[in-house]
Amino acid sequence: MSIEVHGLLKQYGEQKAVDDISFTINKGEIVGFLGPNGAGKSTTMKIITGYLLQDTGTVKVCGIDVKNNSIETKKRIGYLPESNPLYVDMFVKEYLQFIGGVHKIVNRQSSIARVIELTGLQVEQKKKISQLSKGYRQRVGLAAALIHNPEVLIFDEPTSGLDPNQIIEIRNVIKQQGQNKTVLFSSHILQEVEAVCDRVIIINKGKIVADDSLSNISQYKKEKNILTVEFETINDDQIQQLKSISSAEILTFVNNKISIQTNNPELLRKQLLELSLQLNLNIVSLQMQSQSLEDVFRSLTIKH
Repeated sequence: MSIEVHGLLKQYGEQKAVDDISFTINKGEIVGFLGPNGAGKSTTMKIITGYLLQDTGTVKVCGIDVKNNSIETKKRIGYLPESNPLYVDMFVKEYLQFIGGVHKIVNRQSSIARVIELTGLQVEQKKKISQLSKGYRQRVGLAAALIHNPEVLIFDEPTSGLDPNQIIEIRNVIKQQGQNKTVLFSSHILQEVEAVCDRVIIINKGKIVADDSLSNISQYKKEKNILTVEFETINDDQIQQLKSISSAEILTFVNNKISIQTNNPELLRKQLLELSLQLNLNIVSLQMQSQSLEDVFRSLTIKH
């Protein structure tokens, strides 16, 4: 495991910023870390990177305990914090030279050239950081996180301040890096997470409320699912028999097309097929209303 988090707790007074959470992330995984403001995302990331100490629980990066050996784990982590602190009076290449020195990189010039090309900083590389737009400053922070070729990448809002074209470029960088590294990143742009991630972890009020692949994440949605079934023909008596299905609640019926609400879509599909055979009904189409990541996120984190 590249990242192992077990029983993590961080408390400020009476408030539990992170409340007994556990998860593991393997090499080659790109995981989106989602949650509303104040949910505990940044706190968790700061603990994983060794910039903040937990109250209880353990965190390991590449098998090394972060609390007991933060220097060794920091060598293996590339971290882009949300605030992206930079020395704005330095030139871009000068700053990357400095960061390379901190990491004691032997062939510093080639490493700088590599990350400048990777993050699209070629045009701006001779400017002072103070002269850069927010988007290009974000690229400098990303280049600094990548310069020592770390095994684990942790990005807190990596596309913040970028225009749509820049977002696509950085998205491609993250996907490329995720092929042989471990990537954990937070974002409020859920479309970015859907475009990049293999898996999603959703945290709310310090607790993990969902942890699964993107393809399975819709099962966490609290609201009922909507299934639409269209029959070749159907009469009133047959509709009444459909209403008797225990897992179904018919919402609308228009032109032989019926919308049905259910808590158990797989059971409903089975019951519909069985009843259709009994009633000699021909099903033209059977579709589940797709549940987006935004639907699931709102369902798990919105205040009722």
